Amino acid sequence: MKKIYALALMVIMSACQKEDFEDFYADPSKLNTTTVEKQFTGFIFSNKDYALPSYWNYFVIHRITNNRYTQAVTWANDIDQYIPGGGAVNDRWNTYYNFLAQYRELQKVFNSLSEEDQKLRRIYMLAATVYLYDHTQQVVDLHGDIPFSEAGMLSTNGGDYNVSYPKYDSAESIYTTMLDDLKSIADELNTIEVNSGIQVGFEKQDLINNGDLTAWKRYVNSLRLRILTRVSGASNFSSRAQTEIGQIVGNPTAYPIVNTNVENIAFEVKTLGVYFNDNNEFERGLEDWNGNVAGKKLVDHMVNNKDPRLTYVLEPGVEAENGKYETISQLENSSTITEKINAGTLTIYNRSTLSRNSYFPGILISASQVQFMLAEYYLKAGNEAMASATYEKGIRESINFYKEVRSISNNSVSPVPANIAEAQIVAYLATPEVQWTPAKSANEKLALIGLQKWLHFNVVQPLENWTEVRRLKLPALTFWVDQASNQTTVPARWNYPNSEKAYNEANYNAVASKDNLTTKLFWDTK
Repeated sequence: MKKIYALALMVIMSACQKEDFEDFYADPSKLNTTTVEKQFTGFIFSNKDYALPSYWNYFVIHRITNNRYTQAVTWANDIDQYIPGGGAVNDRWNTYYNFLAQYRELQKVFNSLSEEDQKLRRIYMLAATVYLYDHTQQVVDLHGDIPFSEAGMLSTNGGDYNVSYPKYDSAESIYTTMLDDLKSIADELNTIEVNSGIQVGFEKQDLINNGDLTAWKRYVNSLRLRILTRVSGASNFSSRAQTEIGQIVGNPTAYPIVNTNVENIAFEVKTLGVYFNDNNEFERGLEDWNGNVAGKKLVDHMVNNKDPRLTYVLEPGVEAENGKYETISQLENSSTITEKINAGTLTIYNRSTLSRNSYFPGILISASQVQFMLAEYYLKAGNEAMASATYEKGIRESINFYKEVRSISNNSVSPVPANIAEAQIVAYLATPEVQWTPAKSANEKLALIGLQKWLHFNVVQPLENWTEVRRLKLPALTFWVDQASNQTTVPARWNYPNSEKAYNEANYNAVASKDNLTTKLFWDTK
């Protein structure tokens, strides 16, 4: 019988082709022994499809869920379109719990070491926990309560199924654990001393920051900022959020964050064929079945306001006349939308910048994202000057981000965009839909932040985009009402996979009343 939590037997690195990569990161299931170092890399690599722009993540997961829920794309409306597909739910869930099981295996190997060896390799556990919590937050934000504290323990429990079925932890308790642990990790990273020999190995095994301890500090504190911002509107977290964000921004030496694009936390693709067998994963994932047709609101904003990112993020449809950025309302009937999509005249996401750029990085934390979170914090704190400054910096970093990823592209199917002059940026910042002025209310300024965050995320960070749209209810989006379905509009969360009812029934029953598409997460307070 298939057991969803039997995934603690590791299958690591199976998708790699380069011989030196395979040799260095051998599959521990084929070895008599493994190490903390190899388990660490295997743990990170096991989740690559949900960090890098992979075919499965974009076509199966985002195409029919998050990209539609944010209207980052245009599609032909259909019955039951707001219900997350079973394939998307099951695969996202299973991949996460394989990922978590690999972390538990890393813990098991680490805990078997002597006290001296644990101290030597402590950096691996700190970094692994940061990366685990990054993706744990994402899964909690999809489902709410999930199995966590007892999950992934089959190998640790000696293969005993009877004691390995995990309870569900509340979303609030998981958030609390993550915030507590990440604060401790942030402080420990300021005092840790990594042995020179261990450091050399860490630089080779670390697929994210290449062993750069300062980058890990920026990662942990930017992640803390993301988690704290997410819960800032929840009554039982709001005070903590304001206090701890204040501590982070008030002491940048102790708690550095991602401030510029050069500091972005990301999987960087430096050699093709290492992460994916097929270097067209992003192309097929975003473009197949017209998944790259851009949403009307996004296109219209960029065109009408002469957004400097326009020609980097978007391109006219392949059949568009005279380079026109054509759009269609998502409220049109399905046949009309289908006709327009099939005609190839609607605006699409820039293929050379995004989907056909084999070197497009897997973004974990971006500078623009961080600046917009800071702008929200300063706005709530009443610091008008810093709110305005970080808001503008967020826009500038977003512009620079899309320029930079286009500059590393190995594809030229889309025309090379003209260079962006400073005067264009200044003019854009002065447009009514973008300009930050004292005359605007706090709510209007928050709407500016929400809009720019949404424009920056678009289809590049789809899950973060939907989560923030749910939390802020910004930008305001109007959806076609599916009167023929029980789910008439965008859901508040995803269902649990059916496997939970079948294989973890007793624990699932404790949360069954929440297993619907309308129960909001605790941070969704608007």
